Amino acid sequence: MIEVKLEKLRNLFREMERGLIAYSGGIDSTLVAKIAYDILGDRALAVTAKSPSLLPEELADAIEQAKSIGIAHQIVETHEMENPNYSSNPVNRCYFCKSELHDTLKPLALELGYLYVIDGVNADDLQDYRPGIQAARERGARSPLAELGITKLEVREIAKFLELSCWNKPAQPCLSSRFPYGEEITIPKLNRVGRAEIYLRRLGYENIRVRSTGDTAKIELPSELIQQFIANTNLSKLIETFQSFGFVYITLDLEGYRSGKLNQVLPRFTN
Repeated sequence: MIEVKLEKLRNLFREMERGLIAYSGGIDSTLVAKIAYDILGDRALAVTAKSPSLLPEELADAIEQAKSIGIAHQIVETHEMENPNYSSNPVNRCYFCKSELHDTLKPLALELGYLYVIDGVNADDLQDYRPGIQAARERGARSPLAELGITKLEVREIAKFLELSCWNKPAQPCLSSRFPYGEEITIPKLNRVGRAEIYLRRLGYENIRVRSTGDTAKIELPSELIQQFIANTNLSKLIETFQSFGFVYITLDLEGYRSGKLNQVLPRFTN
C-alpha cells in the first residue's frame, strides 16, 4: 500500500513538470520536497518563510534537511506580525498567516517560472479546523498528499521507507499556536515561548508544548512522561529559567500533551 501511494505521488510530480515547495522543514513538507527533487531535480525549489513565529532552530533544521535531500533552497521573509488581523489572534488567525505566505510565494513562483506552489497539507489536516488551507486554496496552491489521501501516519511510513532522517520528527506548528484565541501575539511573547521550548528540548523532551496565557507558562508533555518529568527535573532551576524568559507563573498540564488542544474552545467562539 505504501509503495502504491509513493508511486502515485511520484506520478503526480511527473505531471507537474516544475514546482515551488512551501517548505517548513516539518515531515510533511520534507517528504514533498524529497519526492519533488527525486522527480524534477533542478526544476524543483524549496522555499522556507522566516518569521518571528518560526524557531531559529527549526529554520536551521530546514536548511540542513534541504541540503541532505539535495533540493535547491531559498529563504524569504514574511511579515504576518504587521497585520493586526493576525496579531490580534482571532480563531482564523492561520488564514492570515497562510495568506501572507502564499502572497509571498505565488509571485516568486511566477517570476521564476514555476507552475505551482506546493504545500505539505495531508489528508488528516482536512479533518481539523485549518483556516490556513482555505487561504492556500484561494491562491491556487496544490497539496499532493491531501490530493492522494495520504494520512499523517502514511507520511511517516513513506518517509521511513525512503530513509529520511526526520521520519519520526514531532509536529512543530508555528509558535503563535501556543496562545489562546483572543490574546494578542507579540514578538517578545513568541521569543519567550520559543526559548522555553528549546530549554525543555535540551532536557531531552522533544514532543512538548509551552502554552502561554498572560504571564503563565503551561508545560504540556506526553502523559506517560509526567511522573518522570517531575521526578527527574530540577524544578527550582526550571522555574528560575522560565522566569528569566519573562514568565511569572509556571504550571504543568496534568492531562498531558494533545495536538490541537486549544481548538477545544472553538464552539464557544463560533456559537
